[in-house]
Amino acid sequence: MQRAINRNPLLLSQVADKATAADKQVMVDLQDTLRANADRCVGMAANMIGVNKSIIVVQIGPIPYIMVNPELISKAHPYRTQEGCLSLDGERSTKRFKQIKVRFLDQNLVAHEQVFSDFTAQIVQHEMDHCAGIMI
Repeated sequence: MQRAINRNPLLLSQVADKATAADKQVMVDLQDTLRANADRCVGMAANMIGVNKSIIVVQIGPIPYIMVNPELISKAHPYRTQEGCLSLDGERSTKRFKQIKVRFLDQNLVAHEQVFSDFTAQIVQHEMDHCAGIMI
């Protein structure tokens, strides 16, 4: 089910709780909300739909990629960039890394480790920041 975008900075700045199998509907709602905002959004975190759980979804080509309880394992090649966010007005400068390695669970709660590069890495970092209560 598509949900409204949360723009409350007090809620967005909270560190997310670990997600569990009980949060399956949140994963579905997050994908539905990303799909509904595809014209202006390439990733979302659960707190953007008002749920304080560590779940993100990133649009990688035609596939919405769910990551549950993502953890940054390694990062390389820092750079500065401008980013926007559906939950905030305007763009802001932020530091990102061109390559990252992330440990996470998929929507079936199967563990993975994956390397992301370039723009996909940037999106993943942005959404993981949401889980940490960090706003750009």
